[in-house]
Amino acid sequence: MKAPARLQPLIEDGVIDEVLSALMSGKEAAVFVVRCGDEVRCAKVYKDAKKRSFKQAATYTEGRKVRSTRRARAMEKGSRFGRKQQEETWQNAEVDALYRLAGAGVRVPEPFGCIDGVMIMELVTDDDGNVAPRLDEVVLTPEQAREDHATMMDYVKLMLNEGLIHGDLSEFNVLVDAYGPVIIDLPQAVDAAANNNAQSMLKRDVDNMTRYYGQFAPELNQTHYAEELWALYEAGELSEETELTGHFDIDETVADVDGVLGEIASILAEEEERKGWENAEDLDD
Repeated sequence: MKAPARLQPLIEDGVIDEVLSALMSGKEAAVFVVRCGDEVRCAKVYKDAKKRSFKQAATYTEGRKVRSTRRARAMEKGSRFGRKQQEETWQNAEVDALYRLAGAGVRVPEPFGCIDGVMIMELVTDDDGNVAPRLDEVVLTPEQAREDHATMMDYVKLMLNEGLIHGDLSEFNVLVDAYGPVIIDLPQAVDAAANNNAQSMLKRDVDNMTRYYGQFAPELNQTHYAEELWALYEAGELSEETELTGHFDIDETVADVDGVLGEIASILAEEEERKGWENAEDLDD
């Protein structure tokens, strides 16, 4: 096929030899199958921020560190240079996350570098060499669903232990090959320790996966991995060896808001009464 304009410079520089086909186009990038020497790989072309439909990007990037203070100031001001740096930070976050998670034991595509807004990475395939299907395209037996769900919960655990949360995990961001699930699409990966939305994003990721696998094995819908994981993480008791159970005692006690407000009102009234007595004593003096 004809090479897209964004890939032409990489062909001229010898990074890519040939564009074989278009693979997919999503909310943040378009992906192409390319040949690099004797290897068939993916080229992920990130969309410009103005064309990207990824909502509330600032929610995901909260807490990310920028090493250069000049870059950080430019990003805050929203200058042209700052916007360019924001784009590079967004793209490089995925490369960094892929390397970190692969090192932690999470199955992700192997990255080969990011050049001018294009990331070259491993093409995940099935036994026949075809592009591996997304999870939403796969029909599972109850046994397979339970096994793959356990694998995914272990991957989420390893990610959290590494200090990362996917932030957009669903059946659309998981590929399935002969060895099981492979997690993809990580530019929005969240810093678990520095992002105020980390707990809610973790729960959403886990709930999305549980809901999908729960179609094939309904008992999975009764598990509470997100709550268990976050409690272990907050307590500093999470490690790569931690065995998850999916069980967690959720406090369902309803807060007595009226009672609390009444107690506050009573305290304020007593304080006003005390001040009144003090003022009266001052007048007597």
